[in-house]
Amino acid sequence: MKRVFKNLLFSFLALGVLSFSLGAQAQVEIGKAAPDFTATNQEGQKVSLSDFKGKYVVLEWSNFECPFVRKHYDSKNMQSLQKKYTDQGVVWLTIFSSAPGKQGYYKQAELKERKSKEGNQATHALMDPTGEIGKKYGAKTTPHLFIINPEGKLAYMGAIDSIKSTDIEDIAKANNYVQEALDALLKGEKVKTTNTVSYGCSVKYQN
Repeated sequence: MKRVFKNLLFSFLALGVLSFSLGAQAQVEIGKAAPDFTATNQEGQKVSLSDFKGKYVVLEWSNFECPFVRKHYDSKNMQSLQKKYTDQGVVWLTIFSSAPGKQGYYKQAELKERKSKEGNQATHALMDPTGEIGKKYGAKTTPHLFIINPEGKLAYMGAIDSIKSTDIEDIAKANNYVQEALDALLKGEKVKTTNTVSYGCSVKYQN
């Protein structure tokens, strides 16, 4: 009887911890307002999400040292997407949430140089060394992408595409969820796939 009680108690506590953990991870939802934030860009300027009210905004979590990110930058896939949609008035924000001393952390001058070297075509590259923005959105991997509509609501979140690999050859075979979502939104159509599981390196948060 004691063993049964102890097992039940353990199960209850485990469920409680799991529920708390899941609750802590549930940061944003499709169709709900995207959290505002302010960060410093590669030029040392302050940039807020609210600056772009009325526009489509893409948030791209990145770490140039991550092999999954390298797949999309070495192939120029990410830069092509950035240019294609910024040319159509979409605001693209590449965000770096790596903590100081960890892979993917860049100081302002380093980020400016790296943005240029990588051919990054984003509207801004933003520093988030405390991880505050990343944790608001529940960003888990690099890359991890989010699309916000002109009403400030989340329209897509998840992976860039459907093939979880570091192989450049897989890009052409994959369904590009971000491209599909943006094309639909810009045509005034409904997004078919709004939420997918991102893949890549873990975001290198402080803790």
